[in-house]
Amino acid sequence: MSHVSTTVNVSGMTCGHCVSSVSEELEALAGVEAVDVDLNSGGVSTVTITSTGALSTAEIGEAVAEAGYLVVANEA
Repeated sequence: MSHVSTTVNVSGMTCGHCVSSVSEELEALAGVEAVDVDLNSGGVSTVTITSTGALSTAEIGEAVAEAGYLVVANEA
């Protein structure tokens, strides 16, 4: 089975509690196997989600919003 890795930027996370809130919401999505958060306190944190299938940005955005944070666009 192949795995899909999705990376999103989340703003507003400042501590370990924020990380666990976001991780819990994302892990509740269907097919999600792992959530890896690179916390940038007070800035934009990078969240990498490993799942068995592709996740829509809407699904991810809703899960992050449920935890009280905001997915922000990649600043390329």
